[in-house]
Amino acid sequence: MAESATAAEPTKRTRISAVSAWESLFRAQVAVMRTLAAEFPTRDISFNEYDVLFNLSRQPNRELRLRDLNKHVLLTQPSVSRLVDRLVARGLVAKCPEPSDARGTVIRLTDTGYDMFRRVAVDHMKTITDRVGGRLTPEELETLVILCDKLRDAS
Repeated sequence: MAESATAAEPTKRTRISAVSAWESLFRAQVAVMRTLAAEFPTRDISFNEYDVLFNLSRQPNRELRLRDLNKHVLLTQPSVSRLVDRLVARGLVAKCPEPSDARGTVIRLTDTGYDMFRRVAVDHMKTITDRVGGRLTPEELETLVILCDKLRDAS
């Protein structure tokens, strides 16, 4: 006699739907990111450097511990460290010792880095609006935010 599925065990239909949804989400993310990277509005900073400046700009005092910055960007820890070193050399961020942990490092967005971020952000926002906002209705955009936040919060 066949066993019935328990409430905790996903059905075959749920598994297929989940895999299909993941595949669609992943492919959409890759396609959008490729477009945004290709249409990135400047050669003064890279798309990944912009991501670091963006994340720092959203933090109190425009600073974040390096280990926390690693959680916000889509790069490996060694890649983030090298990227931060390049941004330090260009005066866009500063590395400071963490006051509460001598082994830690705080990355702070400099005024020059913030000015660079803001200049690039205006044009980059136009591309995002065209590529994402131009494809979805305002209601769909709100739903997408809710769904993506729900998936992220479950991790």
